[in-house]
Amino acid sequence: MSTPKGKLIAIGGAEDKGTDLEKGEIQRSNLNFFELGILKRVVTEAGGPASRIEVITTASTIPYEVGENYLDAFGKIGCTNVGVMHIRNRADTANPDFLERIKVCDAVMFSGGNQLRLSATDGGTEFLRIMKDRYQNDENFIIAGTSAGAMAMSNTMIYEGNAARAHLKGEVKITTGLGFIHSLIIDSHFEKRGRFGRLAQAVAANPGCIGVGLSEDTGMIITEGNKMQAIGSGLVVVIDGHDILHSNIADIPDGNPISIENLKVHFCESGNGYLISERKFLPEAAEGALIKKQVDVE
Repeated sequence: MSTPKGKLIAIGGAEDKGTDLEKGEIQRSNLNFFELGILKRVVTEAGGPASRIEVITTASTIPYEVGENYLDAFGKIGCTNVGVMHIRNRADTANPDFLERIKVCDAVMFSGGNQLRLSATDGGTEFLRIMKDRYQNDENFIIAGTSAGAMAMSNTMIYEGNAARAHLKGEVKITTGLGFIHSLIIDSHFEKRGRFGRLAQAVAANPGCIGVGLSEDTGMIITEGNKMQAIGSGLVVVIDGHDILHSNIADIPDGNPISIENLKVHFCESGNGYLISERKFLPEAAEGALIKKQVDVE
């Protein structure tokens, strides 16, 4: 498959949508984060406030509330060309209006909720085929997703898994996601919900994939289907299972503890990155990241 020209922006959930920080509605480590943050980065990558952004609420059980929240959030950045697609079932994906809008927008934003709703609703449809084609061939096309919307981006998708029991074989459930990228397994709300064990099990069962654990208000921008750059206020955990030496996951019955040797783990802050194919950590993935850090220190 050729190198995709579009970009993916996977967000770990609970991204700052511009709430009133001074009133204590949401606490952030950086009170100006919304000016510099993830949603604004989505808009910038899409071409600026005049770009056409379509919010897809399929994963959510409260789609109308979620849609209004995103219209308000993007409006605070100055965006006036934002639409919402309340796609609730597979028949909705064939709506001619939705198909036309997905052909001409600059970016799509998948909301959070249940990632299995996304894969079961969009999988194998013309709607998804158009998005994949645009991601592959249109360098100005952005696919963003938060929480479930981020987890569904990959071909191998976690759809269920109790974090407290994730060390036991069979407790992490995996299926096929939307398949924009084939070499990752993405998990969200990673730090807050203690999901290291479930991503580690997913990688142990699929060691050809790189695991990406996204903390809340944190994300990864993926360019050319290979280069990742961490953005946002929190931590991104990268788990590499290519060099696993011992693993018992194929031999033990369900419900038994898994055993893994030589699982590699990287922690990424904003500006760090990772090359997927080369399995290489990048201290300064963003242009000017090192200069910015030096200026901050001075």
